[in-house]
Amino acid sequence: MSDELEWFRAKRIGFGPGVPIRWQGWALTIGFVAVSIGISLAFRKHPLQLVAAIIPLIVVFLVISCRTTRGGCRWSSGKEE
Repeated sequence: MSDELEWFRAKRIGFGPGVPIRWQGWALTIGFVAVSIGISLAFRKHPLQLVAAIIPLIVVFLVISCRTTRGGCRWSSGKEE
């Protein structure tokens, strides 16, 4: 993967994307948080609809962030390989 497509640093321990390293990663993360807050406020009295609206948002965020993570999303135990 080229450096231009790497928006997130891989986690040292655990699975998934780590800290954003480019503006695109920060924009995606801030957008995700903003939309999540908006959905949460809109459906605060309807928990089932909230879950139904949030799950696709989380999946889209994870797919994009995993595809743009340096080295990809994989399990890391924190030890050098």
